[in-house]
Amino acid sequence: MDLALEITAWSVSGLLMLLGLAGTFLPIVPGPLIIFLGAVAYWGILWGDTRTGWIGFLILFLLLALTQAVEMASSAVGAKVFGSTKWGAFGAIVGGLIGMFFGIIGIIAGPLVGVFAFEMLFAKQEWKPATKSTWGTLVGAAAGVGIKVIIGVAMVIWFVVNEIWVGL
Repeated sequence: MDLALEITAWSVSGLLMLLGLAGTFLPIVPGPLIIFLGAVAYWGILWGDTRTGWIGFLILFLLLALTQAVEMASSAVGAKVFGSTKWGAFGAIVGGLIGMFFGIIGIIAGPLVGVFAFEMLFAKQEWKPATKSTWGTLVGAAAGVGIKVIIGVAMVIWFVVNEIWVGL
């Protein structure tokens, strides 16, 4: 294998993975997807002459899917832990989906507005329990970011270890 090509592959994939790790903190940047694309870029630059095979990419893809599930569910779980009704948890999901169309503000505010609105309108909650559920949404979203960071780091470690030592 050409050393210059290998250095290029590690450089490009490393930069993408670092960008992806930074993106796990920011809701507007699809961090785990960029990490996955870093692994694909490595494979593509070296034209498949790598140790990572389809099993390695499948594991990375499953970790990517897990981050998406965590991101979708974390606000709703946080609301539920803080006493939300099923309406509030559903409102977090609906608000999160709608919020995606309104940029960074919508991504952050969507689940919060969704929980509060659904608690007040459909669950007929008073102001204080609805606010507590909304606070739970914020705590859940923060926990979700933490879990996404952990999974993102695991994706990078998995790729590097798999590429250097394991070769699945």
